[in-house]
Amino acid sequence: MIRVLFYSARSEILCRLAEGLARAAVPEDIQITSACKKARPIDPKTISHLADAGIQLSDQPVKKLSDIHLSQFDILIALTDELEDIYVGLPGMPLLLRWDLEELADSGPADSAAPWAALRDELQLRIRFMVTWNSFTTLLAIKQNNEMMLDHLADGIIVHDIHRIITWFNRAAERMTGYSRSEVIGRDCHEVFPGNFCGSKCAFCEELPKTDTLTYPIKIATKDGRQKRLEMSVVALRNDRRAVQGVMACLHDITEVSHLRQKLKTVRQFHGIIGQEHNMQAIYELIGDLADSDCSVLIQGESGTGKELVANAIHQESRRAGKPFVPVNCGALPEGVLESELFGHVRGAFTGAVRDKKGRFELADGGTIFLDEVGELSPNMQVKLLRVLQEGVFEKVGGEKSVMVDVRVISATNKDLRKMVQKNQYREDLFYRLCVVPVNLPPLRERRNDIPLLVDYFIERFSQEMNRPIRSLSREALPVLMDYAWPGNIRELQNALQYAFIKCKDQVLQIEHFPPEIIRFIAEHPLPAYPRQGKLNPVQVQKALAKAGGSKVKAARLLKVSRATLYRFLREHRLE
Repeated sequence: MIRVLFYSARSEILCRLAEGLARAAVPEDIQITSACKKARPIDPKTISHLADAGIQLSDQPVKKLSDIHLSQFDILIALTDELEDIYVGLPGMPLLLRWDLEELADSGPADSAAPWAALRDELQLRIRFMVTWNSFTTLLAIKQNNEMMLDHLADGIIVHDIHRIITWFNRAAERMTGYSRSEVIGRDCHEVFPGNFCGSKCAFCEELPKTDTLTYPIKIATKDGRQKRLEMSVVALRNDRRAVQGVMACLHDITEVSHLRQKLKTVRQFHGIIGQEHNMQAIYELIGDLADSDCSVLIQGESGTGKELVANAIHQESRRAGKPFVPVNCGALPEGVLESELFGHVRGAFTGAVRDKKGRFELADGGTIFLDEVGELSPNMQVKLLRVLQEGVFEKVGGEKSVMVDVRVISATNKDLRKMVQKNQYREDLFYRLCVVPVNLPPLRERRNDIPLLVDYFIERFSQEMNRPIRSLSREALPVLMDYAWPGNIRELQNALQYAFIKCKDQVLQIEHFPPEIIRFIAEHPLPAYPRQGKLNPVQVQKALAKAGGSKVKAARLLKVSRATLYRFLREHRLE
């Protein structure tokens, strides 16, 4: 069935004339309808005069345009040039033919039938031409072919006009959402999909978009209530005058990918610690070994390596996991304040002590206390801490009553306490009380293959926290980040990415978005060019690997090949 709509803005007589002539001429498989936006009243005498002149009108009432939706039709024939804003050339809308006929008055004297007779003859000629040359079928085939391409795409396609009325909904969109096209076409997008299908970016629909394309992830609930993750690209559809006619949303189902990524993250993470290098796997194994013990642990590593994360992981793996984990930064407080902070005080112990206060050791009773920067403790505080570790007993500042606690002590430092002991800068007995089991965290420069994982983690985190559509790092930027020494370790990497997020106005972080010290590093440490002659050979690759210190990423850059090409070559020649 081919559905054809004749349209005139105001002339009901013209619509009925066209409809009557078409119904008499077209085959039965073509359905003819006519509609006006705002028809003028018709003088009954005019219809009588036209009948006397042999001009027959359709006896079907002309439909009001407000009672139908154009997406119900295959072909729209605009009888006059007054389309106004009723038609937009969007997928799912009918093909448009403009006949631009002269619009005559719907009422007048009897001799006004002559112009109508001429108009009838013109209409008959055009309709006969369409029937003779099978134009209705040809136009329908063009429309169906265009829609078939959209309908067979793997991605879901939803199209709506600027009033959010859906005009197209392909099969993939049906599968993704659980709604059939018959349920959605012709309806307001927000009525069909409750809870803002487009997410927080729905302002794209509320206002005319300033950009032509916007891509971002969304979460949706299907018709049967299942949760899905989609990546949606919203494209502004414009006419030849660049005015927005509507939008097309392309939906890519990333639910399975998202689940796989989450599983991969679980494999690469351990209680919030991110890393898959062998030295980090050894740390994970050691944390697991410490689960059944209450012995003291000393975590050693440079600033920014994640010592508190490791301390918390040890606590979470232990039998004390349901009890408090209380961190204290021993280097951030003066000695007098630190003593009160650790052990508490009684009322009147010093000026300002207006009530009794529990210390961190008492608050951590049954759980774990984490003493960060223990290398900063004064000799006097070292003595007081040693007593707690030996006896599990202490007195509050200004108090006489002993307080007994059951606390596991995990400490951390970025200093070499052994050297400090040798120089008599740190008590040896306290060191051995703290360092029953040492955990040595590697700096970021010794776990470079974890940098891409950390970058992905921080990009996803900052995208959500800052509500920014930044999705990735450029190919040029990642090798730079992997070559940089990162003296501030993970904390410096985090700050650098946060800085880049602030500078970036696009969806991909580029080298120029990073802090000045990284830009200076690129200028001061350019990778030397490595001459490439023809195909790769084993000797050439081994030399590049040696010059790159074993880094395959750097060797690939020296050889001027992609990492995939180098990895494939190493596998094929068994050089891994």
